[in-house]
Amino acid sequence: MKHFFIFLAAMIMANSTIAQTIEVCKTCPISTLKDGISQAKSFDTIIVKKGTYKEHNVIVNKPLTIIGKNYPVIDGELKGEIITVISDSVTVDGLFIKNVGNSYTEDYAAIRVKNSKNFLIQNLVLEKLFFGIYIEKSRDGKVFHNKIVGDAVEEYNSGNGIQLWYSKNVEIEHNFVQRVRDGIYLEFSDDCLIKNNVSALNVRYGLHFMFSNDDTYQDNTFENNGAGVAVMFSKRIKMFNNSFKENWGTASYGLLLKEINDAEIEGNTFANNTIGINVEGSNRINYKQNTFENNGWAVKVKGACYTNIFTENNFLYNSFDIAYNSKVNDNEFDKNYWSSYTGYDLDKNGIGDIPYRPVKLFSYIVNRTPETIILLRSMFIDIIDFSEKVSPVFTPDDLLDNNPQIKKLTW
Repeated sequence: MKHFFIFLAAMIMANSTIAQTIEVCKTCPISTLKDGISQAKSFDTIIVKKGTYKEHNVIVNKPLTIIGKNYPVIDGELKGEIITVISDSVTVDGLFIKNVGNSYTEDYAAIRVKNSKNFLIQNLVLEKLFFGIYIEKSRDGKVFHNKIVGDAVEEYNSGNGIQLWYSKNVEIEHNFVQRVRDGIYLEFSDDCLIKNNVSALNVRYGLHFMFSNDDTYQDNTFENNGAGVAVMFSKRIKMFNNSFKENWGTASYGLLLKEINDAEIEGNTFANNTIGINVEGSNRINYKQNTFENNGWAVKVKGACYTNIFTENNFLYNSFDIAYNSKVNDNEFDKNYWSSYTGYDLDKNGIGDIPYRPVKLFSYIVNRTPETIILLRSMFIDIIDFSEKVSPVFTPDDLLDNNPQIKKLTW
């Protein structure tokens, strides 16, 4: 009998540690998300049923899984931040969160993850927001399959869709972000993967890096933003198979590179942008198998940019392929296809027999005097470009593609 009571006590203790499921609904004993979190034990699951829950400043302070059924609405009533996660091992899934408070002193978010690891934020719909998903000093988490729609008009009174600050090893995949300040923003955040997202119609950037290293972004679409992507003061960024489209404006571009080093830019498409890539003070970057099509400038180089390699890229029907503001060139152009190349291939090896000079004198003139762009299609411009090609004076005389491809490249 003694052994039976010991066994029974052990079973009761074991059952007390088994994760439970708690239901939240308007007619349930637990009718708010806050109460559900308060009554839950670590590693419990909270099921939030369909309905509207007017709550803000919801603190998740223990490991929990919070799942919404049929997208229950968490309405912050514009009173401030809505959900803040301050525990490790938290999942938030399937909620519709709206009406985040606005502030000029606080970065209120629909959901913030703070000082946490092993988190999963997925299948959320966020609307009427200031900041959307804010990851702060956290690591080893995932932000998957979220839809974030803001109503930003100006930079100064709007926040970012997904923001990472001092975070590491975060995966951001299959999110749709539009009409915020920056679609996705990383600052001091390393070893992150940004993949298969759509970031469009944002006031400033579709994606923005600051002081972040060893990150990869691939297979994303950046369309109709104030500017596509800005990568600033960062190292070893990999940029693969992204689409930069329709980023138009007097100071707009598909991709801005400012003070970055040792990056790889491969397999991307830059189409219908004012400037495909705007480069300032960036070194040791490999540009390979990218397509630049119907841009104002395909690549605009400013400041000191050294030992960059452009190889096997397609330059198709851009107003200007390459623009330089210096006579000094330390970059390599080789085996690219240029739609404006007029050379010949007598030996039929697929490579032009004469080198191609991609920097035109007129692009140099427009850089110095933008108003001259109105002369773009005039015969006078053709004459001065031809004279500069024969005897370079203002453009780098060693900036040549010695092996221009005769046919458009396919991969």
